[in-house]
Amino acid sequence: MLGNNKVILGGTPVDLMDPEPALERILDRARRGRVRRPLGVASVNLDHLHHFGTGGRWAGTLHADPASTVEWLYLLDGAPLVSQSQRLTGHRWPRLAGSDLASPLLVRAGELGLRVGFLGGSAANQQLLARKIATDHPGLKLVGMWCPSREELASTADSERIARDISRAGVDILYVGLGKPRQELWIDRYAELTGAAVLLAFGAAVDFLAGRVQRAPQWFCEHGLEWGYRLALEPKRLAGRYLVDGPPAYLKLRTTSCCVPPARTDSPTAADPAPRTPGHFTGPDGTADAAVIIVTYNSAGCLDALLKSLRAETADLTLRVIVADNSSSDGTLESARTRHPDVLAFATGGNLGYSGGINAAMRKVGEAAAIVVLNPDLTVGRGSLAAMMQRLRASQAGAVVPRLLNPGGSTSLSLYREPTIATAVGDALLGRRAPNRPAWLSGTDLNPESYAHPHTVDWATGAALMVRRPVADALAWDESYFLYSEETDFFRSLRTMGETVWYEPAAVMGHAGGASGSSPRLNALLAVNRVRYIRKYHSAAYAAVFHGVVAFSELLRCWKPDRRGVLQTVLHEERWVALPGQAPDPAAEPSKAAVRIPHGSVIIPAHNEAAVIARTLAPLAPLAAAGQLEVIVACNGCTDDTAAIARQFEGVHVLELPQPSKTAALNAGDAVASFWPRLYLDADVQVSPGTVGEVLSALVDGEVLAARPAVRFDLQDAHPLIHSYYRTRQQLPVARSGLWGGGVYALSQEGRQRFEQFPDLIADDLFVDRLFEPGEKAVLDGDPAVVCPPRTPKDHVAVLHRVYRGNAEQRGGHGSAGRTLSEVVRTIRGPLSAGHALVYVGFAFAGRRGSGRPGAWERDASTRQPAGGGGPC
Repeated sequence: MLGNNKVILGGTPVDLMDPEPALERILDRARRGRVRRPLGVASVNLDHLHHFGTGGRWAGTLHADPASTVEWLYLLDGAPLVSQSQRLTGHRWPRLAGSDLASPLLVRAGELGLRVGFLGGSAANQQLLARKIATDHPGLKLVGMWCPSREELASTADSERIARDISRAGVDILYVGLGKPRQELWIDRYAELTGAAVLLAFGAAVDFLAGRVQRAPQWFCEHGLEWGYRLALEPKRLAGRYLVDGPPAYLKLRTTSCCVPPARTDSPTAADPAPRTPGHFTGPDGTADAAVIIVTYNSAGCLDALLKSLRAETADLTLRVIVADNSSSDGTLESARTRHPDVLAFATGGNLGYSGGINAAMRKVGEAAAIVVLNPDLTVGRGSLAAMMQRLRASQAGAVVPRLLNPGGSTSLSLYREPTIATAVGDALLGRRAPNRPAWLSGTDLNPESYAHPHTVDWATGAALMVRRPVADALAWDESYFLYSEETDFFRSLRTMGETVWYEPAAVMGHAGGASGSSPRLNALLAVNRVRYIRKYHSAAYAAVFHGVVAFSELLRCWKPDRRGVLQTVLHEERWVALPGQAPDPAAEPSKAAVRIPHGSVIIPAHNEAAVIARTLAPLAPLAAAGQLEVIVACNGCTDDTAAIARQFEGVHVLELPQPSKTAALNAGDAVASFWPRLYLDADVQVSPGTVGEVLSALVDGEVLAARPAVRFDLQDAHPLIHSYYRTRQQLPVARSGLWGGGVYALSQEGRQRFEQFPDLIADDLFVDRLFEPGEKAVLDGDPAVVCPPRTPKDHVAVLHRVYRGNAEQRGGHGSAGRTLSEVVRTIRGPLSAGHALVYVGFAFAGRRGSGRPGAWERDASTRQPAGGGGPC
């Protein structure tokens, strides 16, 4: 959020902004449409504190709920809050009442051609407002007005109907005037259904705009007495608010207000640990040891047992539990919310399948060192999560899976080998008989010894797994599978990144098996997805043979009741679209039904990056193979296996240049690239398909010419001084607003025309950043790119030498040192932050001191994943 500070006033957050940046943020979101969560805008006054502040009935309902589908912008309203914010910050911030912004927003909306709607107010007032708008704003696109009764607003069915009506009208900006707290609560629950990009909780704005209620004279407003003027006009309606509720709210304001540091979105490891709460799950704040994701579908009968077993694990670890419910009809979601209020339960918006539910939950996990995915029909054995965490750290694994027990107590055969034609033939003929047959003839590991000792595996059932957080962020689950084979695909991508999957028998979980049910249709989906998986990663000829083996296997089993019709489905591909999850779910929101990535290009310069290139390409290669994205790896002066590894990925175009030059690699990639926009990605930076889609989509609509994603720094196993350095760095405004410093940025075709070729400079990202005005570029607050800074102080200083030398190359010196130092000083809030700031300054001094000596391109040997190219660090 540019140009604002954040404070807590009376227990609720407030964004301190000037009027123009506030208007621009609202209008920018409205122009871009629903590219992210809808933006809700609320005016925070004493009445808001009464309802939503400390001790209020709705305290935490909006800002403390990670399952909320609305991004809230809280504006400062009311003289007491203005004064309190000045006491906290030393700066007098302007009051931004909804009634003050309502009219300017209408003017700007008319100029921009945005569609506006109004919800709330009486029918008579809306008629007055319609006539007023026709006279004062003849060019405004007023697409609808809705005046529901209180009974309709209290009804879920009626509110959903109203929201759908608003969606059909195509509203961009919706004025919601239902009065506090009803308008905020309605927005928080139904905003996504309306389809509006911006929803304004502006209370009496309809009355003011219609001219029914007059604003107080300027003298009253300037002296903080507008409340008295309004009370005199409407004593019956406002006496309770101002005279009864107002004094306690003012006491909250004076006793429960404080400053908070700027929001930190780029490094989960930088937050303070969540407090240990045995017997309870942790809330949304702080860094949990693990975030547990449970995807449910009609799981009311088994979910309680799982959550009870997880509570016992909180004696060892801080756990944040997220339940993503795929439109259950048996009350699963309501039961989770009612019986387990410390569980963060939310509806995904449709039956998105297992992968879709996991991906939806990943956007709500907050800060956690590891991600745990569990089926709802599991029970976790005491100490199992701690054992998995210990294995994750001790073996430096990408993922860990536990031993699963069948209902009778026997060990479930849950470990598998990579599917091949040979394993498919063996399984077709023998099933799980002949357990001593050669491993290459069995897709399932049937050896009892394998389940007695820890070891690496190809993949395991997706019912239970723990994934290291950087890996989980880098890999999205493929939602095209809906059910079955999604874990096969996930573990393959994980292994392709160079990570390992460990089996830990000390972690034991009971598995009832089949909480989502089983039927011939689901068995058909299982068989079909086996074929789809092979098609994704093998040639057409190989996949055709595998398809035949699967059909043969179903032929041998077609007499079984639960296999009825499966063979016909496998043989006739036109039937595949009728399987579960293969058509968009009409109950799902449009953005979930089909995720689209603009057909752009990704250019990756790489010099001796054999250690990391596979990890970077793993999430992008499937898009390249499918023709959805052009991926180019420009190997420059490589003497290792970088090019050979990159060529293993189907669809990836590999260039080989003789000279080691990043600039030459970028220009060579540009010369052969065919599509726009283009994303330029360092070979050691990890981005997910969702990240690529968000960045390229932001450029397609032409609102900005250059963009980059937010960045999350993976500081696992880094030296404490490195942690300290980044605690300060992430709070610097200059480090959060430029295109540099993340190892990734993207340009539209118009933006790329600002220069002919990349010049021979160290900091290409800083060069590009300086070509654009603030309004022409953006840092997107979506799925972050993952950067691994150096792990040791020595390597960090070496990289800083290069960074500062690159800065000086374009500035002729270190001109930004004074500004950066002043920003560092402003991050200090106490002794601890002062220590972090001192470490930052020490590293900066050491980096600048050695940057003047020319030398080779300093590389980070500790991770081979340095942070991005340049910028005033």
